[in-house]
Amino acid sequence: MNPNIREMEYAVRGAIPIRAEKLKEQLKTHPGSLPFKQVTACNIGNPQQLEQKPLTFLRQVSALMEYTDLLSPQMIDTTRKLFPEDAIERARRNLSFVGNAVGAYTQSLGIFEVRQDVARFIEERDGFPSSPDNICLTSGASGAVERVIDMLVSSPDVGIMIPIPQYPLYTATLARVNAHAVPYYLQEDKDWQLSVSDLEHSLAEARAKGTDVRALVVINPGNPTGGCLLESNIAEIVRFCERHRLVIMADEVYQTNIYTETNPFVSFKKVVAQLGSDVELFSFHSISKGMIGECGRRGGYYEAVNIDEKVMGQLLKLASVSLCPNVQGQMAVDIMVNPPRLGDASYEQYKAEVEDIFESMKRRAKKLAQAFNSLPNMSCNDAQGAMYCFPRVELPQAFIDEAKAKGQQPDSLYCMQMLEATGISVVPGSGFGQYPGTFHFRSTFLPPENLFDDFIDSFKRFHLGLLARYSPKI
Repeated sequence: MNPNIREMEYAVRGAIPIRAEKLKEQLKTHPGSLPFKQVTACNIGNPQQLEQKPLTFLRQVSALMEYTDLLSPQMIDTTRKLFPEDAIERARRNLSFVGNAVGAYTQSLGIFEVRQDVARFIEERDGFPSSPDNICLTSGASGAVERVIDMLVSSPDVGIMIPIPQYPLYTATLARVNAHAVPYYLQEDKDWQLSVSDLEHSLAEARAKGTDVRALVVINPGNPTGGCLLESNIAEIVRFCERHRLVIMADEVYQTNIYTETNPFVSFKKVVAQLGSDVELFSFHSISKGMIGECGRRGGYYEAVNIDEKVMGQLLKLASVSLCPNVQGQMAVDIMVNPPRLGDASYEQYKAEVEDIFESMKRRAKKLAQAFNSLPNMSCNDAQGAMYCFPRVELPQAFIDEAKAKGQQPDSLYCMQMLEATGISVVPGSGFGQYPGTFHFRSTFLPPENLFDDFIDSFKRFHLGLLARYSPKI
């Protein structure tokens, strides 16, 4: 088989989540056999798995598009008793994009009218022009990232700069295409901001070794860190990439998950436009995060900025190989970027549902960071954005020695023991990369709010118990 596949690692769905699934099955077949009643999947940003309510308008439009008989003259009177008029009109509008056939292929870049709506959304967000011709709809942002990396990597000498800690999609994809991951460290003591001097050092070191560094990945808001970059920091990054002729890959899928007023989300597209920069940029967005949380529908897009027409032609060819993104994912993207507006029948409900999800997530983000910071041997930056906390754990030396004797990373053993004791599934920091000599783990703050205190209490008991067992006795 392809040796690159064997080299790939993806910690978010690694050994700990696999064990979690087995424990979940054990609880089904043998209730009461474990010291916990349920497995809590905090290893992945999968909101609806942890009971986040789907947005009503999106589901109404989806239902009408899937079962088009509801829109027929024979049934429309009954449908109007069940669905608001704007959902009916949106379903009809979007069905017209695909000839009333949501099961048919669309254009390879995605439905043109949806790409127009994406471009308008970007223009409203940033205040600068956007063209549907520069938008490509994809089956989730992950597919978009993989496509751009496929295009950039022409030989095993190619390298792409990635943040540490990083989302494992990047290291896994680079391993698959046999390219170099060129790491640069985020500054934990400065709320995970990015140091341009560190970028310069990492780039110079890689190029001195013969690596053909071509691009820089930035995840903002951060995964797994929850940090949000300041606009001034983004401008520094753009200028750095100009100087060194690097393509920017801006992973911005958490752009609506912002819980701080000091670090509002600012897109790389906006800063590039403000600076009048000609730097090449791909920015990514998705329906999986934010308040939409429709991970399983697999909808996303990228916008290409300052990309040569010949390269755009090659990207079209890449898209054509996959025929098209899935249609319901495209339609969900359309609702994300073009939601009900003031005066529409569904506006008040949509607005209330989005605000309820956001405010609950903001409360849970704060509560989880506070819980981690209240414990000995643990510190955690506040989650400024995204869906995660990334606490640092000072593990007892006896525990570190035991992990090494077992041939395991200490944070991996910590997380596995947490799962076995509490049913809480998180991801060890070693799966994302971390500064040498430090240990972390990533936890979502997505468990339902009514169960959040129990979730935190279970974790506290585990952590304090582990410290008691492994700390030197006085």
